[in-house]
Amino acid sequence: MPVFNIHHVTTYYYDHPIQESVNEIRIYPFDEHSQEALHHQVNITGLPEVYTVKDYWGNLAGMFNIHHSHSEMRIESKLILRTLSPSVVSMNRDANLDVLPLDIAGNMSLLEYAGLAEMALQDQIKVLVSEFYKRGMTVASIVENCGDFVFREFTYIKGITNVETTLGEILRHRAGVCQDFAHVMLEMLRSLGIPCRYVSGYICPNTSGMRGEGATHAWVEAWIPGNGWVGIDPTNNIWVTNQHVKLAVGRHFNDCSPVKGVFKGKARQSLSVFVSVGYEDGHSFEDLTRVRMEPLPEAHEKTTLPGQQQQQ
Repeated sequence: MPVFNIHHVTTYYYDHPIQESVNEIRIYPFDEHSQEALHHQVNITGLPEVYTVKDYWGNLAGMFNIHHSHSEMRIESKLILRTLSPSVVSMNRDANLDVLPLDIAGNMSLLEYAGLAEMALQDQIKVLVSEFYKRGMTVASIVENCGDFVFREFTYIKGITNVETTLGEILRHRAGVCQDFAHVMLEMLRSLGIPCRYVSGYICPNTSGMRGEGATHAWVEAWIPGNGWVGIDPTNNIWVTNQHVKLAVGRHFNDCSPVKGVFKGKARQSLSVFVSVGYEDGHSFEDLTRVRMEPLPEAHEKTTLPGQQQQQ
């Protein structure tokens, strides 16, 4: 099974010292049978005490405060992880939508992932769904066709969207990055009653031409009767196997953002996100993203910063 050495560094720079910073991080590997953390070290500016808890969605979340004045905050994750999933997906391809209510009934966690978030856009979503969905299709076929549709009909362009971009804007652009592709796919599957969730992590294919390689990545997991959660990556039009490393899950990006928080002070800040993925053969792939943001009068919530930890 493949082993990946992942180095992920998020750094905030402030042009004037800020007084306090309160943060949440979800950069820990998701606890499940498909992956095994061999080593994980998290280093943060000032060595604050980090309180870790399992959140509502099952993610390990770390919370910390930096009380002293500072002009830079660096969050570093050094992870060595082995993926244990097979390289080929095996699933139940016979179950249709009629079977889903039996799986969902009484399961609140699945119901949470089945709700529609953008009711005002459902007419548009239904038109898109009609282009790949036919009555009687199995759940696995619907999910596969949906991923293929997003891959073909939406153009992969970095910089056209950010973490504040709405679903309506993504539909107008018909373009974006993995975060946007995942959000579109979630709404289409949920419109058919299929529970699905957003996944944050990394893609580690060790081949050229894969969108999002080396950077933080996002994909979708759909509930398929007889299998449970099965991952699919619409950005690359592939089922998720042992080349994806999972950090966190949720209804959407905001539930599992790698870093979010607030700070006190009037300062212009800039952000850099560096990710390096090392492979067993010695090859490595690196990605560096820099973003400059405008200041707010008093406190700035990092979850709303353009480009902040946007997944590629």
